Amino acid sequence: MVSVAEAEKIILGHPFLPKIESVALELGNGRILAEEIKADRDLPPFDRATMDGICIAYRAYQNRQHKFDVVGEQAAGQTQKTLNDPTQSLEIMTGASLPIGTDTVVPYEAIELNNNIAAIKEVVSKNQNVHRQGADAKKGEVLLHPGQKLSAAEIALLASVGKSYVSVYKNPMTAIISTGDELVAIEQTPLPHQVRKSNSYALMAALQEMNVQADSFHLNDDPVEIEEKLKLILENYELIILTGGVSKGKHDYVPAVLESLRVEKLFHGISQRPGKPLWFGVSPKNFVFALPGNPVSTLLCFHRYVKPWLMKSFHQTLNSQFAVLIEDFHFEPQLTYFLQVKIKNENGTLMAHPHKGGGSGDFANLKDVDGFLELPLGRKRFSIGDYFTLFLLK
Repeated sequence: MVSVAEAEKIILGHPFLPKIESVALELGNGRILAEEIKADRDLPPFDRATMDGICIAYRAYQNRQHKFDVVGEQAAGQTQKTLNDPTQSLEIMTGASLPIGTDTVVPYEAIELNNNIAAIKEVVSKNQNVHRQGADAKKGEVLLHPGQKLSAAEIALLASVGKSYVSVYKNPMTAIISTGDELVAIEQTPLPHQVRKSNSYALMAALQEMNVQADSFHLNDDPVEIEEKLKLILENYELIILTGGVSKGKHDYVPAVLESLRVEKLFHGISQRPGKPLWFGVSPKNFVFALPGNPVSTLLCFHRYVKPWLMKSFHQTLNSQFAVLIEDFHFEPQLTYFLQVKIKNENGTLMAHPHKGGGSGDFANLKDVDGFLELPLGRKRFSIGDYFTLFLLK
């Protein structure tokens, strides 16, 4: 077995090298940016009003003028106008270019407007309600870096700089494979000795949260079938995630078959609970994670190892999260323990409340769990108030 730290180092040391593809901006949501984005002009590109009202030359107000003739209007989208007489004003709309000769916007709420005369009734400060040209970014400034996940905010920014197409990392061709004679399709009524497939759906959902699509397969506990089907899958997919058939049981054929198909085993087994039997290997084309079949182990191993591997492959930043244990906990075996916890945010600090379930097969318990707290190897007692690394499920 390897330690959790060793497993992480090995896995992250073998990243997928994604190709780059160009997609229409409207299809970019959730994708990972693969290019540097710069401002093609100042943002905002002109001094703009941030409220509806009148625009004035502040020096006139400073000279104790509180009433201004309104001699025109500057609407959003209109060519920039000029106010030649500083004792006058123009009405202005939110988003409009600030007219030449003005520097301050007084909102309608702060004036009384009668017969085109605006009387200011509140204190005014210079440059108020004006969003200055280049205040957000200067022309040529880097706005987005490769590895950034695109959401609505980034999509808006890309549109503002004229990116109708954007370069993103291409996802690996991914296969999810469930194994075991005991599994039946979800639409079937299981016999007393059978259960419906769930791991493959859980993994599919977890990948979809990362905008990675996968095809699903099932293998029965037959070494000949496993070898035949796995050979084809390895030829057509780059990332393969298996569940089950990876432990030390008599019918756990997956590790031996993978090695017979020339997938190099990098490790088999991690000194942790749950998820101890995890297998990881590579070939010139493939990256293979063979996860334990118990549902809790499957989800833990995905979030602890597969998700960080994908993020590193896409040049995303791996930021650790920490939470505070809110009660003492004891764990005797010499293993890293992943404690199921419910998280509460108390004044900016994540507090981890242990939520014990029925073991690694108790996936029903996961509905009440937010994540796993990683309790390190080498300790038996973990005290209230201690900080530990947190891996969120939700």
